[in-house]
Amino acid sequence: MMPAPADKHGVVVVRSSHPPTVTVDRLEALLHSKQFRIFARIDQALEAAQVGLILRPTILLLFGDPRSGTALMQASTTAALDLPLRIVAWQDDQQQSWVTYDDPAYLGYRHQLPDSLVAKINGIHSLVEVATAH
Repeated sequence: MMPAPADKHGVVVVRSSHPPTVTVDRLEALLHSKQFRIFARIDQALEAAQVGLILRPTILLLFGDPRSGTALMQASTTAALDLPLRIVAWQDDQQQSWVTYDDPAYLGYRHQLPDSLVAKINGIHSLVEVATAH
């Protein structure tokens, strides 16, 4: 089993060189190239605007690979709480863009998943690194 990660909340935050929309576009392209399925793309700021509220740019992307996700849920049904995987691209009040996602190590710890299964979702780190770079 994975040890508890250093960040007790299991959240990874990465600075992006691109606005949230561009960051998510890049992530989607990378995910498609790796045969991941995009389950939803939700523009949270647009949803807020539709009810008369203001929210800084915030986009939620839900994605996964049913083969890997099923294996995770077969090992621990509670993993379904965190699947499909999610990434949030957002902008702070200084106009800096960020990407936030759950650390796979934390998900492994939370659901008591074997390291071999956590390895199936560890690629999220490199995908985010590529999508957020210049």
